[in-house]
Amino acid sequence: MILQDGDGKAGDAMITAIGLDADDTLWENETFFRVTEAEFAALLADHAESADIAGRLLDVERANLARYGFGIKGFMLSMVQTAIELTDGRIDGRAIGRILDLGAEMLAHPVTLLPGVTQALDALAGRRLILITKGDLIDQERKIAASGLADRFEAVEILADKSPETYARVLLRAGVAAQDFLMVGNSMKSDVLPVVDLGGHGVFIPHALTWAIEHADAPHHPRVHRLAAIADLPALIARLEVAHA
Repeated sequence: MILQDGDGKAGDAMITAIGLDADDTLWENETFFRVTEAEFAALLADHAESADIAGRLLDVERANLARYGFGIKGFMLSMVQTAIELTDGRIDGRAIGRILDLGAEMLAHPVTLLPGVTQALDALAGRRLILITKGDLIDQERKIAASGLADRFEAVEILADKSPETYARVLLRAGVAAQDFLMVGNSMKSDVLPVVDLGGHGVFIPHALTWAIEHADAPHHPRVHRLAAIADLPALIARLEVAHA
């Protein structure tokens, strides 16, 4: 079911290439971070309340993004830093070891596709599909390989971050005009707004769990579209192209 999308002539398009985010768009990701955060909070339960631990960890992650980037390894380092700060340096080596174990478990976790992904990709077969994700290169390559979806995509782009400038470079490499490009993802901040800024279309498919740092307000814009599920994506693209014709 389409929850919301743009309308009017500015929303008409001939889509020549489709970008898809990976984490929490094609497969589960944030769920594992939340489970690990709960175990981390339990580990520090004698030193602070769960809400305080979560808030401090988020602040540390935000401050460390420029240093460590996105992904599990940066999350591990932020957990270690948070534990040291919350315990005034009294945390013992065994607890630090457990934090590292939690990160290692995340890095080895199986990839679970979200409902409707395979069917949507089947319906889009023959189109130019580009997988555009961000985060740690090695971990993202592992997940892409484990997903079994790599052959569905003409190209795979693993970015340090997603911004109008990084998307512009992706489109330049692909030889695609921004107005003919549509990007799909669960982050309004990273998957939708930068592409719309370039003149393309952004499709927001909310996930039940989205990292607070990825939150952004959704503008009312004819090139911003919102779907309830990825299964609705082929129909949306077809509708945009019928309107264009």
